[in-house]
Amino acid sequence: MYNNLIYLLVVILILTTGSIPEQPQIPWPVALLLFCAKLVLFNQLARYFFRRTPDTSAARYLAVEQRLSILAIVFLSLDIFLLEGRYYLSRLPLAEELPVLGHLSGVMVFFGYLCLLWLAALPSYQRIFARSLTARSFVAANLKINFAILLPWLIISSLFDLLQHAPFPWLRTFLASPWGEPVLMLLSLFGLVFFLPLAIVRLWGCTPLPPGPARQRIEEFCRSQRLRFADILFWPLFEGRMLTAGVMGLSGRFRYLLVSPALLEATTPEEMEAVMAHELGHVKHYHLQLYLFLFLGFGLLAQISSAPLLLLLLSSDFFYQLITLTGTAPETILALASAGILFVMMLVYFRFIFGFFMRNFERQADLYALSAMGHASPLIRVFEKIALLGGNIRDLPSWHHFGLGQRIDYLHRCETAPAVISRHHRKVRLALVFYAAILLAGGFAAWRMPQDLLGETPKARFAEALIRQKIQEQPGNGLWFQVLGDLHYSRNREPEARDAYEQALRLSPANTEALNNLAWLLLTAQEPGLRDPEKALFLAHKAAAANRTPHVLDTLATAYWATGNREKALAIEEEALTRTKTHQAFYRSQMEKFRTTEYSSSTLFPEPGRNSDLP
Repeated sequence: MYNNLIYLLVVILILTTGSIPEQPQIPWPVALLLFCAKLVLFNQLARYFFRRTPDTSAARYLAVEQRLSILAIVFLSLDIFLLEGRYYLSRLPLAEELPVLGHLSGVMVFFGYLCLLWLAALPSYQRIFARSLTARSFVAANLKINFAILLPWLIISSLFDLLQHAPFPWLRTFLASPWGEPVLMLLSLFGLVFFLPLAIVRLWGCTPLPPGPARQRIEEFCRSQRLRFADILFWPLFEGRMLTAGVMGLSGRFRYLLVSPALLEATTPEEMEAVMAHELGHVKHYHLQLYLFLFLGFGLLAQISSAPLLLLLLSSDFFYQLITLTGTAPETILALASAGILFVMMLVYFRFIFGFFMRNFERQADLYALSAMGHASPLIRVFEKIALLGGNIRDLPSWHHFGLGQRIDYLHRCETAPAVISRHHRKVRLALVFYAAILLAGGFAAWRMPQDLLGETPKARFAEALIRQKIQEQPGNGLWFQVLGDLHYSRNREPEARDAYEQALRLSPANTEALNNLAWLLLTAQEPGLRDPEKALFLAHKAAAANRTPHVLDTLATAYWATGNREKALAIEEEALTRTKTHQAFYRSQMEKFRTTEYSSSTLFPEPGRNSDLP
């Protein structure tokens, strides 16, 4: 289940990262054909790898399942980023108004890959774990587990999309603010942790443990440990043959104790008490609340690190070389790279940081059972039975629970050296304090972080990549060369700006902005060798003949002044002044300059106010 949590977090990240293209580059029949071919390929790969799984190796089975789950994520990434699945999902009914519908459809595609995986895995699962399941029940059980993990995201995302259409402008303004979505998510999570358990136990088809000696003994044990709960339920996943138990819910009114029928059948009353003591240990040590804290911590750390990582990415030459080599849209490469970075962050965080706390929380729960029972033998017997009946998994390592053999050895050690118990609890407390300190430092760093951390250079480089991609798509459209020229001019790359403007005019001779901007460049270039007042006057005349806007007239007036016609320059600038309602101070300063100074190749020009009139 814990691996599935990571997989679904990555899938949601893939589906929600990046923008939706305006038009697909791959026609839908081709995209559909490639998608179907990928489904067939994935199905064949899944069947091939499970056929190679040894009959008695649970570790090998789980390793193949894990690798194929990761392969399913890779295939989904290809669907979204290369086959432009985000575009097609956004065209589903109501997906534009409620984006969660498109994202949910993408999750369903991922579940489709997993269904193929589970169908291929069933024969090996039946042999290795000695369980008889129908294909329908096996797939349904896996889907229920995954959908329960997905449910919080689905509820929160649906709520956020619906609130975007609420008839309250102040609410939409708040949600659009930097803290709007995080605050809504936080409030939603606090609501969900109380009411979600009820929804999940119904989704899983849990039923109350019937009255009898087993239920009576569990209830008496819970009362002796002062634990409040709503109910004790059968956990019927995989037709009840899973050897497991659990606790769900933060408060007694919404807390459920879950036990699978197979575990109840396999254990003695004393052993079942030890199992319940372990689950009570999670409640007594507030592990469920701490898990919520760790989830929110990942969100904060991801938020803090996103801007520096984006800065690093957009400043990297490799990023732009990749765009050139692949010919892929820059926004697609950026979305892929961002998703890849966040995937690595997520993998590292959950496998190592979250996994560290999970393993040690489980150990604390084992130690609580040792304390509550007075000795470790009942819980150890349960672990031995689970290891044997679960497919000889005693020595199978686990990133989130420790291996069963490791847990058994640790319990033996704690019985012989009780000081180990206090050292473990102290280690967990110190780790939590250190983690909280990191979050506080990160929150302070985010608060002090400059609003425009990226700066102009990375943004300009990315903008140039976008423009060049548009030029590649529409080589005959002079507008993109004009925009490229504007970008080069803003970055003081004057020769490149001149070349871009000239190319724009070769393609679109009547482009007023390209005429005007090239004329201004030839008048104001910092490199004297680029200045050409006569050519600038010719270009400015053509621009003004088509469009007598203030900034175009200012360029024409400057060209007259540069070629020695002071009177004409003043007359044109006076017309520009009468036509503008903004920047009048700039145009008056221009007139004063025309009256009192002479143009020369060394004349320095201030940042032109006319630029604010440009698109």
